[in-house]
Amino acid sequence: MVVSAVGFTLVARTVGERDQVLVLARDVPVGRVLKPGDLRVVEVAADAGVVPLADRSTVLGRQARVPLVAGSLLAPGQVGTGADFPPKGFSQVALAVEPGGAPPDLVRGERVAVLPGPAGAEAVDEEEKAASTVAGTVTGVREPESAGGPRVVTVLVETGAARRAAQLEHPRVVVLPAEGREAP
Repeated sequence: MVVSAVGFTLVARTVGERDQVLVLARDVPVGRVLKPGDLRVVEVAADAGVVPLADRSTVLGRQARVPLVAGSLLAPGQVGTGADFPPKGFSQVALAVEPGGAPPDLVRGERVAVLPGPAGAEAVDEEEKAASTVAGTVTGVREPESAGGPRVVTVLVETGAARRAAQLEHPRVVVLPAEGREAP
């Protein structure tokens, strides 16, 4: 029984070992320099791929290379001397989405399909409608400036589809399953 208790204690220590790592305290846009208030410390069971508390000084004062989202663990490659965003072959498109044209709880990081709205869809047949659909990832959501006004939804899309997305009339945004790459 004593051997079992000692063995359990050793396994629990190994499995339950947690390290102090850095997590984002708030959203940090691409290109902004990380400041102490942008980070906080949490304890997690993480082996690699995150910045430990001991390396805090190596990331402070460096630029965000990608959009950093509050609550996410900080990875070493997310900060550097310059911004690498948008990635090669991709562009960001800002869309004015009318009320009801996107889920109310739409957030950064969600995979979406951007479709022509009802007014833009009437003039095209189903084949053209499917061809005008653009898939991408939400990089920003700005609330309307006035009641009943459009929200601005910024979407990262393949560069070849950027013009098509920007030309959609009354765009609608539909959230896609995270694992799927298909558009409706």
